[in-house]
Amino acid sequence: MTDMANQSWGDALSDQQQDLEDVKQQSEATLSAMTLRMAELQGRLVRIDALGERLTSMADLDKGEFDFNQQPAVGGPETDILGDSHSPPKFIDLINELADKIDDREQQLETLESLMVDRSFQNDVFVAGRPVLKGWMSSRYGRRTDPFTGKVAWHSGVDFAGKMDSKIVAVASGVIIESGERAGYGGTIKINHGSGFQTRYAHNKKNLVKLGDVVKKGQIIALMGSTGRSTGPHVHFEVYKYGRPVDPAAYINRTHR
Repeated sequence: MTDMANQSWGDALSDQQQDLEDVKQQSEATLSAMTLRMAELQGRLVRIDALGERLTSMADLDKGEFDFNQQPAVGGPETDILGDSHSPPKFIDLINELADKIDDREQQLETLESLMVDRSFQNDVFVAGRPVLKGWMSSRYGRRTDPFTGKVAWHSGVDFAGKMDSKIVAVASGVIIESGERAGYGGTIKINHGSGFQTRYAHNKKNLVKLGDVVKKGQIIALMGSTGRSTGPHVHFEVYKYGRPVDPAAYINRTHR
């Protein structure tokens, strides 16, 4: 009887040790899974912070108002949210709930960023502004007396006079579709801005961009000169809409709606 009892106790103890080992392994596996889950959430929070910082910069917001490096201030009266049972939710459920909220916020921020990038792009390709940083309008669009023949002629752009080597800038983002010498125009650059708009910059002393280059709004594309049919340093500026020249004056003072 004693041997049988000892055997029974030994078997029970062995089973308990096995159960304990199983629980230990399950606990370690659960802890490992939760650790990985928390690391994933921390990585996504870092991404959200980065998105927030980019949006703050893009929207030119006050960083004091939207500081993504600080914990948000919260408060309010204490309320009973657990109900009558007061049984706390499982920790893994809280993690999963937090993950869902993070996923929702991340998608919202990414959508907002996409919209702001689109808006920024639309502003960049919007044809507006002067083609020079310094200079004055010396000749307008339309009928004028030709400076070489003295006869009435048609001027298909506007001229901005300035100092030799003055900077000439793109009035909108686009792709360079011409960069070189053109009869009468001298050193010439033409940019395709999309939506039917193109601009031309002529009489340049030196072109700083080449065919196929992508340029940004305000980028310096050439240095002012007096090449081609010209009486002095200036840039001849033309605006084309669907292939036809239009008065650049309407775009020089244009504002984005």
